[in-house]
Parts: sequence; structure tokens; C-alpha cells
Amino acid sequence: MKNKKLSAQKSRTPNQMWGGHYAEGPSAIMAEINASVGFDQRLYAQDIRASQAHAEMLAAQGILTPKDKNAIVKGLDTIRKEIESGKFKFSASLEDVHMNIESRLRELIGDAAGRLHTARSRNDQVATDFRLWLRDALDQIDPALQDLQAALIDKADKHTATIMPGFTHMQAAQPVTFGHHLLAYVEMLGRDRARFADCRKRTNEMPLGAAALAGTGFPIDRAHTAKALGFAKPMDNSMDAVSARDFALEFLADAAILGTHLSRLAEEITLWAAPAFNFVELSEAFTSGSSIMPQKRNPDAAELVRGKTGRLLGNFTALATTIKGLALTYAKDMQEDKEPVFDSADTLRLTISAMAGMVRDMTANPVAMKAALAAGFITATDLADWLVRAANIPFRDAHHLTGKIVRLAEERGCTLGELKLADMQKIDKRITKDIFSVLDPENAVKSRTSFGGTAPANVKKAVASARKRFL
Repeated sequence: MKNKKLSAQKSRTPNQMWGGHYAEGPSAIMAEINASVGFDQRLYAQDIRASQAHAEMLAAQGILTPKDKNAIVKGLDTIRKEIESGKFKFSASLEDVHMNIESRLRELIGDAAGRLHTARSRNDQVATDFRLWLRDALDQIDPALQDLQAALIDKADKHTATIMPGFTHMQAAQPVTFGHHLLAYVEMLGRDRARFADCRKRTNEMPLGAAALAGTGFPIDRAHTAKALGFAKPMDNSMDAVSARDFALEFLADAAILGTHLSRLAEEITLWAAPAFNFVELSEAFTSGSSIMPQKRNPDAAELVRGKTGRLLGNFTALATTIKGLALTYAKDMQEDKEPVFDSADTLRLTISAMAGMVRDMTANPVAMKAALAAGFITATDLADWLVRAANIPFRDAHHLTGKIVRLAEERGCTLGELKLADMQKIDKRITKDIFSVLDPENAVKSRTSFGGTAPANVKKAVASARKRFL
């Protein structure tokens, strides 16, 4: 009942934006649901920059007088300073950042402010501001990702020969080096950076001048404005220009993919830091204690990075769901495009920085890593490979024989290297004492010299390559 009463309330003040068509203002609940200034005020710098470029173009085309243009540019500079100093008061009654700035501009310079909106609509205005904002955000994300890569590369460089178990299905699989493991994430992040770079290219096209949806009859020069704003080009189709949000969807998809990569690394750090693994230790800088268990050091930073990935996935789903049912061109549903993008950009800035801090902070425990190699018969594949090389046995047959040897070790409760030669020869007489050389994890790791393999010599080269390609 309370909501019904609220929705029936009417403002007696005509809406300035809609001019003479609307004699009364919106209901209170309409004003609340319609307002976006609570979040889109983040676009203020881009809105002012685009408006100044638009005014310069209008003046260059003789559509705006130099006097009015100068007043507009100066007035917008004043508004920017007011916003950045905290003196500017945003009003929800003016709906969005665009109308708040335009209203203040009219207060400052009078009727000349009304000429700024010539040959544009809020549809192309907001699309332009949004692209400018996202472009700026992408330019901040890339160096943050590069810094995370640098942290991983530096850590890998210190552990090119530190041996640890590699896992499949969370079961000990084959020995690898810690450096090699860390460099896997460097490669993932490299692809993430490439995706964001591609997203920036597609974001960097200018909608301004498309007006509401059909272009304008004024003799504007869209290439002039695009150049002033650093866009690669004006968008070719006015309807596409105001309705396209695939640049935002692409960013959210890329953010979600990056989030999954960060989450996987966060999960591994969480596991590695657990006493059951004890592969790494995090300091108090990136852990927290327990309110009841004084011995605990919880990897909360890693867990929060892992948890925040849900936001990134949800933001993509939210906007994709909003856009998928919209006919061309603009609909008010599209006001929902900004909050998911803002949230994902904020989340990435925080999680990337937290992850870089954790990587630099964590201290590896090579003793625990090496001790873990004793479990899981981790050199079984090397045994099978030796049978192929030394005894000329087809790999599938060697795999079968190795399985029998592993079963024998399980029954004896020992490692493969602790089995007696005579016992292995009972399974296959072609086995010689040379087989023990490949059952040592260090030798196994050194043998993985194929391109992209985990041999320490390879990892050293991979570190150098990564520095050259990414830093």
C-alpha cells in the first residue's frame, strides 16, 4: 500500500528536459527508477571532454559562434573543477550526469548552454561517454596485468629448478618445477591482455553525431570530433552507433575469463598454503586470523579473489540477458549497461592488485614440495617411456607393464625407486638396472626438454622469453 501511494504522488513542477510536452513532473517512484545519476556520475570527465570536442566541431562548422563555443568550453572546465573539488551537487531530479552538467552549464553561461545539444542526442552522447570511460578503464587494467605477470615471472625465475608434484584430477601426476607452474599463469594472463587489447580496438569507434538514431541534418564533421577524442573512426551506421553494447559485453566476457584465471591461481595458493600441502607460506599481510582459533592463518585474500569471480561471471550474464531481447535502437533497458561494467572494472582493479601482492609475498617451501614427490608413484610415466626407449616396447604395452609394477609397489608399500630390480624383472625380464635413473624425480624433470616442457633449462629460457614478450 505504501508503494502504491508513493507511485501515485505527482510533482507539480514540469520536467525541464521534456519541455512543453510534459506539463507535470514524474511520480516519485518513476523519478527514482528513472534516475541513473547515482552511478553514471562516474562518466563526468568523459561527458565534459566529449561535450567540449562537440562544441569545438560545431564552431568549426559554423553551427556555433566562437563566442558561444568559448563560453561552453570555459563553463565545462569550471564544472569539472567543481566536481573534482567536491563542490558540485548532483541531483536525482535531473536524472543523469548529462543533464546535471547541462543544467549547471546553463546556470553559469545562460542560453548559450542550450546550443551545446545541437546535432546530438543523449543516445549518442551516453554511448560516446561510455566508450570513452571503458577505454580509460582498459588502459588502467593492462599495466596492472603486466605487473602481475612481472611478479609471477620474478617468482618463477627464482624457482626454475624447484621440483614439485604436477597434478591431474588433483592426483599427483608427474614432477614439474614450481617456476614452470607459475609461468603457466603468465601465459594465461598474456592471452587476457590480448583479449582486452582487442576489446579496446572495437570500443574505440565513436557514436557521437549519430544523434537519436538517424543522424542529423546539420553539416557536422564527425571525423573532426573522432580525432579530437582519440577515436579511430566514427561509427559507420547511426542506428548501430546508439544501440550497440557489444563492446561492453566483450569487456564483461573478457573480465569473466580473466576472473576464472585469477580464481584458479587463488585456489592453488589456498591449497598450497594449507598445512596438508605446506608448499608456500603467506605472511600476515595477505592472511587473517580466526576469532576462536588462535593458531589459524587463513588465506583470505586468495579466497576473496576466488569469490569475487562470481561477480564477474554474473555481470556478463546480467547485461547479456538485458540486451538479448532489445530491438533497434535505444530502449531504457540499456541504462542497465553501466553498473555491471563499472563493477567488473572495480573488481578487476582490486583482484589483480591483490593477486600481484600475494605472489610477491608468498614464500615457497622447496623441502615440502620435494617431500610430496614421494607419494603417487609420480615417475610412472618415465618408467613407461624408458621401456619404450630401452626395450623397444610399444607404448601401450609399456603402459600395461608399468601398471603392474605400480601395483607391486602399492602392495609392498614403497616407492617405485625402492623396488628391487629382481622383482621388476619378474614382470618383464628386459628391465635393467638403468631403469632406476629415470625413477628419480629430478632426472625425470630434467628429461622434459621438449618445447614448452618443464626441464629447468627450458624454464630458464621461458622466463627470458616471457620477460621479452610481456614486460
